[in-house]
Amino acid sequence: MTHTAIAAAYDQLAPRWQDDTFSTVDGVRQHQRALAFLGSIDRGWALSVGCGCNTRFNPLLREHGLLLEGIDLSQRMIALAQDADPSVVLHHADVCDWSPPRMYRFISAWDSLWHVKLQHQRAVMLKLMASLEIGGVFLFTAGGLDGPSEHVDATMGPEVYYATLGIPGLLEVLKDGGCVCRHLEFDQFPQTHLAVIAQRTA
Repeated sequence: MTHTAIAAAYDQLAPRWQDDTFSTVDGVRQHQRALAFLGSIDRGWALSVGCGCNTRFNPLLREHGLLLEGIDLSQRMIALAQDADPSVVLHHADVCDWSPPRMYRFISAWDSLWHVKLQHQRAVMLKLMASLEIGGVFLFTAGGLDGPSEHVDATMGPEVYYATLGIPGLLEVLKDGGCVCRHLEFDQFPQTHLAVIAQRTA
């Protein structure tokens, strides 16, 4: 499945993230935990990869003095996000091809990296970790499987591609990216939804 097809699917799905049925607390607890690892430094930039159009994390990030930047493959998501919070710097781009314009104190990839083709996930994660400041924090979600896997799912309506490196592969790429895993949890157990917090140390 191409990234163009994934973008088209999320163009169609975008309003779901703004209606009354969407959870306003999904991922908030994990972001609070991840931000706690930043300590008391109140400056720098935060990047949201696959930022979508829901702005529920933005107040948390601003409480830590972070300036906000986002990237999304879906043009409609970006347009809705711009309307919802015009002060965020937004990029309509494919993270696989995109070059981060600065260094970041915090990077969140909540429910987004698993749409990157399996063969490109390692390179994308290494690129993101290379754009973290020393001490910067990387929060992401992944499929919590024992090994690499990929599939297409149409639960939400349009077909969407998902892939994971698997837990051993994820921990390996964190190490290669100069990061230490600070926290890992199956936050929606018994589902295999995995939330990971890593911090750059080198």
